[in-house]
Parts: sequence; C-alpha cells; structure tokens
Amino acid sequence: MKEKKGFTLVEVMIVAAIIGLILAIAIPNFVKARETAQQNVCVQNMRQIMTATQVWSIDLKKAGTDVPTTGDLVDNYMRKWPACPKSGAAYEPQAVSANPVCPTDPVNHHL
Repeated sequence: MKEKKGFTLVEVMIVAAIIGLILAIAIPNFVKARETAQQNVCVQNMRQIMTATQVWSIDLKKAGTDVPTTGDLVDNYMRKWPACPKSGAAYEPQAVSANPVCPTDPVNHHL
C-alpha cells in the first residue's frame, strides 16, 4: 500500500490564517514607522536650513527680517537644498528670525 505525503486542506488553511494575522498586525506598524521616519527627516532638514540661515546672518551681519535666497545658503553653508521627504516639495527660505516651514505638513512637521 502506498502512503500519501503532503498537507491537508485544514493545515494549509491554519497556516494561511496565521500569516494573515501576522500581516494584519505588522502592516500598520510599518506604515507608522515610515511616517515617523519622514517626520524626523523633515525636522532635520528644517533644522539644517535654520542653522545655515543663522550662520549666514552672522557672517554677513544681517537683520532678523532679512531673508536669504537658496543661492545664498547652498555651497557656502549647505551642500544642497533639501526637499520634503513626504512629497519632494522644496522648502521656502524664511526670515532669519523665523523657523522654516514644511511645505507638505506644517502642522505635524515643525521645529
């Protein structure tokens, strides 16, 4: 007599249910981790812009209301102008006394 080898339908269904349960738990956590990482990168970008603006204002004796251009900051105080990691939109230079603003999500991404 020949023995059959393999999995029964019930065993396959149990494995599929377990995998589905693991995915149902893991996917929201991955989405939240990605959003948190994007927010952290955005805040770091804004901090870098703010620091470059402050150094620019000190070097050139600018007032708090002066606004640098991206050309004033890039190459002299920054390697390149950053973009928002969430949308790729460019940050707008702000006055020396103002904090940079996220072009995509200014409510959640702030200094």
